[in-house]
Amino acid sequence: MTIFIQVAFSFLSTITFGILTNIPKRALISTGITGTIGWMLYWGLREASWGLGFSNFLDAFVIGCLSIYFSRHKKMPMIIFNIPSLVPLVPGGPAYKAVRELVLGDNAMAAENAVIVLVTAGAIAGGFLVTGVVENLIQKVKNHSNATRKKA
Repeated sequence: MTIFIQVAFSFLSTITFGILTNIPKRALISTGITGTIGWMLYWGLREASWGLGFSNFLDAFVIGCLSIYFSRHKKMPMIIFNIPSLVPLVPGGPAYKAVRELVLGDNAMAAENAVIVLVTAGAIAGGFLVTGVVENLIQKVKNHSNATRKKA
């Protein structure tokens, strides 16, 4: 039952954020699929005791790859798919806890939660960075192979 709840809420949260940010209706299901696959990968890695940073990094990479696929398939900008798909990963809870603990004077817990937020945000940014690099490399290889075919 837990896996059904994880799938349902990750899909719904992704689609709801897509509706709130006014993405085109024809992209909603693809965005929901991207967000669900991303969250389920993250959730599975966390359940298997992988680290917080690696789980977020790999998840952001997969979301980036799926966003590239759907953007080409639907002929839409990639940002339409990757921004709503990241909603389940945003470290809002630890960010709130960090500020709350800081106000209450528990600096050690505030620092611990701030580190969680920084690691999560850094891993997500790194995952998207690697996605961009891989996409550029693939494009260069395709362009090179097309150029060599035209010469022959």
